[in-house]
Amino acid sequence: MLLIFCAAMLFGVAFCASPGAVFSETLRRGLLGGFRPALLVQLGSLIGDAAWALIGLSSLALLLTQESVRQPLTLASAAYLAWLGLQGLRDARRPPLAEEGAQLGRNAFGAGALLSLSNPKNIVFWGALGSALAGMVEGTPSQAQLAVFFAGFMFASLLWCFFCAALVDWLRRHSSPRWQRISHAGCGLLLLALAGLTLRGL
Repeated sequence: MLLIFCAAMLFGVAFCASPGAVFSETLRRGLLGGFRPALLVQLGSLIGDAAWALIGLSSLALLLTQESVRQPLTLASAAYLAWLGLQGLRDARRPPLAEEGAQLGRNAFGAGALLSLSNPKNIVFWGALGSALAGMVEGTPSQAQLAVFFAGFMFASLLWCFFCAALVDWLRRHSSPRWQRISHAGCGLLLLALAGLTLRGL
């Protein structure tokens, strides 16, 4: 069980640390509002992570391979990523005022949750993890083993939330306004690219 827990933590860190939409939005909001909005985006993404983990470790993953389910989810995800990307480019051109930056913290949690829940790539990721777990236990995992794996993954993800938010807040305090504007532009372009890649998957 300890091996399963540690392996799940490593998978969790690898999943959370990989560049993507959630990290880009964490950076964008954190550079504007500091630690709190960055942390809220990360914590919100845990809702999606937990949902996809439960789906990936159960037979519900088979349902999401159906085109009638996958296509609307992919379109919604691409639209939301594109909208966030345009927001990032807008912030690079005209940095928000202090009160606008503070307002970003109000819906940061929801943004993180929506980004994570609407990401159809998680189907593939959790399908692969389910196979990896089956390989580790040499057979069909028991309910207890699945629970330990889920707990390890979520524990690592929770630790990452605080680490990532602290890192973004440190960057905010120690970077110039010009670097922040470049970062906003980079996040916006990355989100738009992710939207295009999501649509390409159709």
